[in-house]
Amino acid sequence: MESPTHNVGRWLDRHADTAGDRRAIVDAERDLDYAALCDRTRRCAAVLRDAGVERGDRVAILLGNRSAYIETVFATARLGAIAVPVNARFTPPEIRRILEDCKPRVLIHESELAAQAEAAAELGQLSRMRRIACGGEDDPYEAALEAAQPAGDLEPVSPDDPMLLLYTSGTTGFPKGALLPHRKALFNSLNAQLYFELTRSDRTLVPLPLFHSFGLLILALPTLYAGGSVHLMPRFDPDELWKLVDRERITLLGGVPTMFQSLLEALGREPATRLERDSLRFMFTAGAAVSTELVLAFEKRGLLLKQGYGQTETSILCCLDARDAIRKAGSVGRPVFHVELRVIDRETLSDRIGGWRDVAVGETGEIVARGPITFLGYWNLPEATAETLRDGWVRTGDLATVDEEGFVTLVARAREMYISGGENVYPAEIENAFAEHPAIREVAVTGIPHAKWGETGRAYVVPTEGSAIDAEALLAWASERLARFKLPSEFVVVDSLPRTASGKVQKHRLPQINSR
Repeated sequence: MESPTHNVGRWLDRHADTAGDRRAIVDAERDLDYAALCDRTRRCAAVLRDAGVERGDRVAILLGNRSAYIETVFATARLGAIAVPVNARFTPPEIRRILEDCKPRVLIHESELAAQAEAAAELGQLSRMRRIACGGEDDPYEAALEAAQPAGDLEPVSPDDPMLLLYTSGTTGFPKGALLPHRKALFNSLNAQLYFELTRSDRTLVPLPLFHSFGLLILALPTLYAGGSVHLMPRFDPDELWKLVDRERITLLGGVPTMFQSLLEALGREPATRLERDSLRFMFTAGAAVSTELVLAFEKRGLLLKQGYGQTETSILCCLDARDAIRKAGSVGRPVFHVELRVIDRETLSDRIGGWRDVAVGETGEIVARGPITFLGYWNLPEATAETLRDGWVRTGDLATVDEEGFVTLVARAREMYISGGENVYPAEIENAFAEHPAIREVAVTGIPHAKWGETGRAYVVPTEGSAIDAEALLAWASERLARFKLPSEFVVVDSLPRTASGKVQKHRLPQINSR
């Protein structure tokens, strides 16, 4: 049944009515309470409506982390339209491909990205798309908001009506547009509220870009649902981040594992007289596997780092409670409240769902999930949707094991697994082993063709500062930790690994990286 109460845009109305003077959004330019955020969002909705945006239309967002991002997401929802976050790091051809795919009515972009936006529009023959610049001395977005009359109405929607079109990270190629409904934003926020124990007193720091699911759906929207305050960093800087945690008394911090490695190194540069950061309840990481060593390193400093797991298509699927963060370090936790999760023997996944077999404790299988937090399908990709969505179940493509207590541990992406001499090899296992070597800062392993074994591993290695990579010595060291068939046959030394905004290694780009 359609109703305004199902519309996510109503959240801000409710907070503005009950506690409008409570802090909502803090960015580099503004400090907004809920009354001000709600007013600006209503004005943004009026601007979009006057630009021709109607129910079901797309509104593309090419912005950095600023209040206008959140305002546009909620304003679009109010109209029953669909917000489309676009990676602000993309080149014009990459932006063009997304805009051509979703055909937005309006594009709101950073003033400093005007050239990219214009080039993308010209390349894609999108001249009819209206562009609204945001930022700079003569800020068109702010001028438009000031001139607009706040739009008070909320479009009635059903829980299954689309709210967001979020393009996946694209670790294997061109991103697919995942269509996310209003119910997903709500139930993901409920899951976050349960497992993060979010309240109105929380102050959540978001150093991740809002065009990614982690920053928007796991950190920002759940905090606003709970009535807390969201603090947006325009760009990640580890030293500045710790200063912000101290100054704003941040209670929750989220980031990908590579960020936390840099944050740990920044702590090592601080004087002994640093503040205790007693306001920080815990830190949360997802998007890629985190090493046990990193969790323990923060624990020694009195800082709790919790691991979670999810996807754009599902958001949070598993979360590790504070009481288990150290005891079960390396696990991504147990399934969240509003989801049904299974780990299935991949050999049975081609059968009818009734024939799927759950793996035994310790066995490797593929994670599948269903519930109100799942997506509707991929935009204009019925075959990809049918492959991923099976009678409401989302096939994640992630391989995992489950222990006797129900804790899930990720093994690898199903498509990353390769077979060497008839043995299944999971790159994540090899990467975790080599990550413990003192000469290796980062490592990524892929399968490559081999005349004798079918496939073997190639390891792309980023050395620690001042270290030299000796392949023979590495193999001798690893042979004490890994079976012989798991050892890479090649090592390629590189300066850095190509990553998505969420911190995932883009393994399809590794062969293009020049070795040292």
